[in-house]
Amino acid sequence: MIWAPLLAALGVLLSWLYVTLRRSRSRYRDFPQLPNSFLFGHLKAFDQAMRTGIPDRDGHPDQVFLAIHEKLGRPPLFLVDFWPVRVPMLIVCDHDMAEQISKMSNLFPWSTPKADVTSHLDHLLGPTNILSLQGHEWKQTRRKFNYSFSHQNLSSCIPTIVDKAGIFLRNLDHFAATQQDFSLMKMATNLTFDVIGAVVMDMDLNAQCLDEAEQGELVSLHLDLIESFTGAHAESASWMAPQKVMKRRRLGNRINELVDDIILETKKKIEHDPEYASKSVLANRLRTASDAPELPNETRDQIKIFLVAGHDTTSIMLSFAFYELSRSPRILAALRAELDDLFGPETDPSVVQAKLRGPDGEGLLGKMEYVSAVIKEVLRLYPPAGTARTSRTGTNFQVTSPSDGKTYCLDGPTLYTCNTIIHRDRNVYGENANEFVPERWLGSAAKEIPASAWRAFERGPRNCIGQELANLEARVVIALVARKYDFVKVGLGGFVLDEKDRPVLGEDARVKTQSNMYNILQITSKPADGMMMKVKLAN
Repeated sequence: MIWAPLLAALGVLLSWLYVTLRRSRSRYRDFPQLPNSFLFGHLKAFDQAMRTGIPDRDGHPDQVFLAIHEKLGRPPLFLVDFWPVRVPMLIVCDHDMAEQISKMSNLFPWSTPKADVTSHLDHLLGPTNILSLQGHEWKQTRRKFNYSFSHQNLSSCIPTIVDKAGIFLRNLDHFAATQQDFSLMKMATNLTFDVIGAVVMDMDLNAQCLDEAEQGELVSLHLDLIESFTGAHAESASWMAPQKVMKRRRLGNRINELVDDIILETKKKIEHDPEYASKSVLANRLRTASDAPELPNETRDQIKIFLVAGHDTTSIMLSFAFYELSRSPRILAALRAELDDLFGPETDPSVVQAKLRGPDGEGLLGKMEYVSAVIKEVLRLYPPAGTARTSRTGTNFQVTSPSDGKTYCLDGPTLYTCNTIIHRDRNVYGENANEFVPERWLGSAAKEIPASAWRAFERGPRNCIGQELANLEARVVIALVARKYDFVKVGLGGFVLDEKDRPVLGEDARVKTQSNMYNILQITSKPADGMMMKVKLAN
């Protein structure tokens, strides 16, 4: 007797599932997309594309999106249906449509809401971090930190950045003397952690020790926690990876304790030491804050997001900058020539450091036009991340394709602005869109590129609050490093060398490589091997 109601319930469930799937497939049928399965959407096709398009199980899915985009004829957007694993995703490939999503509108006064794609990072970033907040709450939080990340406040940090870069130089000297292979990404990460620790908390995080056992606890905890988010399966449900979740919770709780202690100590200094004049992000926030009950948790979460985001983009950019410069003798020569003009022919970093610490330091950084073009071109080819937005069903949020005037309603799916695709759009960047050409950002050539076609720090009101610091830090480091050292890529993407260990140039005047570089997904897009290098003193 029990089978009859069970079979009836199963029939109702299957009918509901069929109707739901049919409605979903019908709703999205007008979007460009790969052939799909009625039951499993694009899961099988996407998995196959991942296996054939990425040489590493932890590879970044942007490379698959790029291949799908080409296969579909480069549409302005396309659908990837991940049902039943997650909601469908619309991959936005056109800069104009991305701009329509990121800008303010009558429907969304603070731009299209962020999609909830970072909740699995709560132990790292904190649940109330500025990246996750929405609407008025986000606006109020952003306003509290705008001054700290303004050019006016950050210009006072130049001497600190120069000092931290000095440790980076000493470490490069060590590897030049020993000729050991080393991870440039790891070194750049430690450098940028040191800088962001000083800027955000006025603290020495002791991040750049070559002996990792001597590294500051806050840094080592962060690095361990970030490592746990490597690969496409980093978002797996907690029941699928309980040990990993427990590890994240343990590391996150200890980070919370350390940051809480730093906040409390800074608060005491402000209240009891009239000569405490720190301009750190934390000190500025506490001076203007009321003693609201939510202040400790809110402040802690913002400090955590600044520590992570504040080191990430810059370390990725520096790693790829020295990789591309070392592959391109012409571009490296042009950059060195600009630095010679600004700092004189003496390449000793101590001379450059003294000038950057001096009264003209900010002005010298502002004159680095070619260096800035290199930075912008690196971030064009290797954007660390895009942005994920969402519009609830029934909102009727619409965007228009500039190519054919077609209007799309974007309610429902996650809207992923794929900057890897947008930044390589041949309609904008020409047939050399995949090539490293800093000159495209100089003079009249730069005016031909729409502002919305470069989105490394995203755009609109929710653009990156720390982009000024990232650019400032990158210019300082490149100014100190580029003329003193020569880098040679080893391992993945290693340079082809002649019998005298000199890099061999190809017909394009770039150094030949033994294999292709690619990126992995570790929260953001990072070089798969950590950018393994050898370094020597430049002639």
